[in-house]
Amino acid sequence: MSVANLADYKTGALDRDAAVYIAGHRGLVGGAIWRKFQDEGFTNLVGRSHAELDLTDRPSVFDYIDEVRPRYLVLAAAKVGGILANNTYPVDFISENLQVQVNVLDAALKAGVERVLFLGSSCIYPGESAQPIKEEYLLTGYLEPTNDAYAIAKIAGILQIQAVRRQYGLPWISAMPTNLYGPGDNFSPKGSHVLPALIRRYDEAVSSGAGAVTNWGTGSPRREFLHVDDMAAACLHLLENYDGAPQINVGTGSDVTIKDVADTIARVVGFEGETTWDATKPDGTHQKRLDVSKLTAAGWTASIGLDEGIRSTVDWYRENIATLRE
Repeated sequence: MSVANLADYKTGALDRDAAVYIAGHRGLVGGAIWRKFQDEGFTNLVGRSHAELDLTDRPSVFDYIDEVRPRYLVLAAAKVGGILANNTYPVDFISENLQVQVNVLDAALKAGVERVLFLGSSCIYPGESAQPIKEEYLLTGYLEPTNDAYAIAKIAGILQIQAVRRQYGLPWISAMPTNLYGPGDNFSPKGSHVLPALIRRYDEAVSSGAGAVTNWGTGSPRREFLHVDDMAAACLHLLENYDGAPQINVGTGSDVTIKDVADTIARVVGFEGETTWDATKPDGTHQKRLDVSKLTAAGWTASIGLDEGIRSTVDWYRENIATLRE
């Protein structure tokens, strides 16, 4: 696919029979995107597990993308984690994510991939951003220090997408989701984000008969949560309906306190004990809610409510507890 014959590119329905490479298809986000694309009739989805293809191995990445020659590519592969993991292993988070992004995007460029969607994170925005956070707030202030290494890697990915658009004219795009959760999440005590960590903590308390649960921080920070199946639907919608250089926010546009999330999870799993909060542990950014007006203008809004989403996630967790990552 040459730049010349993409000069008049217009958004619209993707070819359901074209090759689509979903990098990271075994993860939370990539897995949901794979399911969504299957449900929507895509017949030529391609992907490799980490054991089959190490995305930090540049020659192997180039060989694979040259072999499969995808027309579309979704870069959902990333090293992710919660506050503890990001704060403890910043070298891992910046190095591995930069390597994966540069390798996949460079290989996609060399192979002439028509349409690329790069997925980042809302942590790209300054820690003290005005709320709700607009796309134009990028690079206007200091990052939240607990996950700045990961954020810098994702910012680099956005700029690489924009650079490809500017230098080669390819209609590549990037999307920045809010906090994601759902079936297939990482429930590891050391590597998970707040919502799956709370699900595991409260469910284990129910199983053990514990009378109390202690959570990090004060419970007062406000967070926005998006079910991963909604995220997958947004990805397909954007690939078919959005073509712009700026990253586009993906979320619900509403937030809740961490305490409210904990209370909902406790109720759903059946925990009737006491919840206490360890204020010596970090809260992170006080509030992080995305402005999703551009996404809404592009024709998409979330449909899965938080209570419904937590219930489906708890059900999946309990059904798969024996095979979860540690």
